[in-house]
Amino acid sequence: MTQFNIVEIFESLQGEGYNTGMPAIFIRLAACNLRCPWCDTDYMHYQSMSLQQILNTIQQYQSKNIIITGGEPTINKKLPLLLQQLKQLGYYLAIESNGLGKIDPQIDYISLSPKFHYRQHYPFPAQNQADEVRIVVEDHPEFLAFCLKIEQHIQARHYFLSPCEQNGRFNMLTTLQALGQLNQHRHNNKWLLSLQTHKLADIA
Repeated sequence: MTQFNIVEIFESLQGEGYNTGMPAIFIRLAACNLRCPWCDTDYMHYQSMSLQQILNTIQQYQSKNIIITGGEPTINKKLPLLLQQLKQLGYYLAIESNGLGKIDPQIDYISLSPKFHYRQHYPFPAQNQADEVRIVVEDHPEFLAFCLKIEQHIQARHYFLSPCEQNGRFNMLTTLQALGQLNQHRHNNKWLLSLQTHKLADIA
């Protein structure tokens, strides 16, 4: 019986990016190939669930949108099987990934979040197309160059900067300054601000 390591499954509103406010079922998979110091997910605490248990759980909810997240979902080799079953049930599938792995073609909406903290891993991201790119802002002289490099190598419909939260504080000023500098000479598809509105609204 195929088993998946699941941190949590819950229904809420998308709190970030282009689809902010969209009702969705979140399937959070365990494990990650990075160790970001600001990560707010305890992805090493999980339960093992069968494919049928996952399907039974999500069908208790009303939304027909599913967001596959983690951890880093692309490192799960059994993910295509889960996606196939979800598609057969008529769900719209989105994924949140760090961009280091290829995205399964069954995914309907791709959100990539390349990590400046691990910029040495991104000479050429494995995934070169996305619906949106969201980058967490870090205060470093090379950060803007990293954003422009990612923009060059990942063709996306939307580009966002997200303030980094550590110990309950957001680096908002640094984020606003970075936005202004990135957009100084742009004419199309400018970088926008993405906030973790689910935290501001005090929802999951």
